[in-house]
Amino acid sequence: MIKVYTNSSYCGNLYKDNDSYIFEYTQDNNLQVSLIMPPTKKFYYRKHSLHPFFEMFLPEGYLYELIKQILTKEFGKIDDYMLFEYLAPYIVGRVTFTSNCEGLLSEALPSLDELIYNDSNDSFLQLLKRFIHKNAIAGVQPKTIAIVTDKAKLESKEYIIKTWVQEFPYLAENEFFSMISMQKAGVVIPKLYLSFNKRFLIVEKFTIDANGHVLGFEEVLGLMGKNRISKYDGSYEQIVKIIRQATNGDESSMIQLYKMIVLHFILKNGDAHLRNFGVLYECDMTRIRLSPAYDVVTTVVYIYKDKPALTLYGRKVWAGINELKNFGQKFFFFAEKECQMIIEECRSAVKDTIIEMKGYLQQNNTFAEIGKRMIDVWEYSLTQNETMKELPDDIIRNWQ
Repeated sequence: MIKVYTNSSYCGNLYKDNDSYIFEYTQDNNLQVSLIMPPTKKFYYRKHSLHPFFEMFLPEGYLYELIKQILTKEFGKIDDYMLFEYLAPYIVGRVTFTSNCEGLLSEALPSLDELIYNDSNDSFLQLLKRFIHKNAIAGVQPKTIAIVTDKAKLESKEYIIKTWVQEFPYLAENEFFSMISMQKAGVVIPKLYLSFNKRFLIVEKFTIDANGHVLGFEEVLGLMGKNRISKYDGSYEQIVKIIRQATNGDESSMIQLYKMIVLHFILKNGDAHLRNFGVLYECDMTRIRLSPAYDVVTTVVYIYKDKPALTLYGRKVWAGINELKNFGQKFFFFAEKECQMIIEECRSAVKDTIIEMKGYLQQNNTFAEIGKRMIDVWEYSLTQNETMKELPDDIIRNWQ
């Protein structure tokens, strides 16, 4: 059994019965675990899979297979409950857990400077092994959570350390400049660093604020009551609806969300799925707002015929500027002039980032191939007023 705590107070139990996952609140408890799981005397029952809120903490892809391999060797056949039981005691957040898998604390912590200047593959693997128990983190690319000391501030924080494999070369730089485009448009992003040799993207976790207070976080996927196998099964219209309901139509959140979606289309991020949008809130579940942007990458430079992760107007096609403007009017209820102004902010941000990237490429030739592809894609997107199914062949031919 896994004991669940909200704001450090014991509030319920999570356990498995055959192929059913069950969560029950303790008696006379008003400490809510999730926005979609209010306190009740009834069981929260889920057949064959963890509840979406708890499943949100499970790793995917590279990390999932690695941790599964480790646990299978030790315990034999494992399932999502056993994986969550292993990771749960090391989750830091508004909701925390205890289980029978505690006591795996790690040794001396690396410093931020060490990560920035010592970014070899061996270094990443050492971090991964050292903090393997901390990896309650989603996403399919190679990444790990590490507790890192900032000597200048005399404090330790959790960072997500991302790297890349040969299939997706120079992904750290790709994501860095894609995220910078978001930031230049006025979208909130986490604090991030690109390591010296460009192997790592180091991202500060945004679930702890500047004052050290822990924040609640939930993905749109979980707010829809869906599990991770359904992360590509949805629409950007649904995301707008869920965020509006969760934030009570918070104006800043809605503007930020519109910018995010516009930029995902301009940057051609084909992996902006239901797990890549979320909300933050205070420990008492007040001030619910859109979370910072995260996991933003120009995917078409690797997957030439890539399409959007979700539908817009029922289609997975790359919407042009006119359709994005109509989308803002119809689903965000912005006036046409406001949509135009927001889109121009996004376009200007991408243009500024292109200028920055061109200067960067002069000093970083190894990124030239992927960087020039990104610039080709972005410059083409900025000229497209109408919808297109995929990148035109003449752009792709220039890359081959």
